[in-house]
Amino acid sequence: MRLDAQNLGRRYGRQWVFRGLSHAFEPGSATAILGPNGAGKSTLLSILAGQLLPSEGTVRYESAPGGKALPVAEVPRLLAYCAPYLELPEDFTLLELLAFHTRLKPLRPGVSITDLLEIMYLHKARHQAVRTFSSGMKQRLKLGLALYAATPLLLLDEPTTNLDAQGAAWYLEHVARVRDPSRLVVVSSNVPAEYGFCDAQVRITDFQ
Repeated sequence: MRLDAQNLGRRYGRQWVFRGLSHAFEPGSATAILGPNGAGKSTLLSILAGQLLPSEGTVRYESAPGGKALPVAEVPRLLAYCAPYLELPEDFTLLELLAFHTRLKPLRPGVSITDLLEIMYLHKARHQAVRTFSSGMKQRLKLGLALYAATPLLLLDEPTTNLDAQGAAWYLEHVARVRDPSRLVVVSSNVPAEYGFCDAQVRITDFQ
């Protein structure tokens, strides 16, 4: 999947968050969206996800190979998204949540629900309600669902939020495992350890 952002701008009232942002996000690449807190990184990610309209400019979504344009309505099924502000259905047990989620967003080939439980180190919690999980367990769950979804587009917003050093190392190990030539990865962060593997950077402050 390829994303082509052209002259993107977003404002709230009269205040522009960013303006004139253009970047081609290529299949197989990993791009870091950088900037201080409040600069508009999450806003840009929401626009790329098709969840928020830009105030000006366009995002073109293309299938790969071939470059066929995709309507924005097609993007959700091709997208895996992890962010601190996205909520989990906490009344489900972990197994119930995984069964429900994978019906809508299948796992990558060769990965089963049992495999994912082991990958996330959550197999012992499979019968627990998600509401009983610690913040670190919830973040590993969010990341596991996004990283191991069979989608060509992966968006990660502050991916090591609520993770300790061991959890951050787990994230880096698994984001490396799930990269492939057809998958586009975008990471929004201001923590260098979260995006050190990225091959390109977009600095929000360059467009303010």
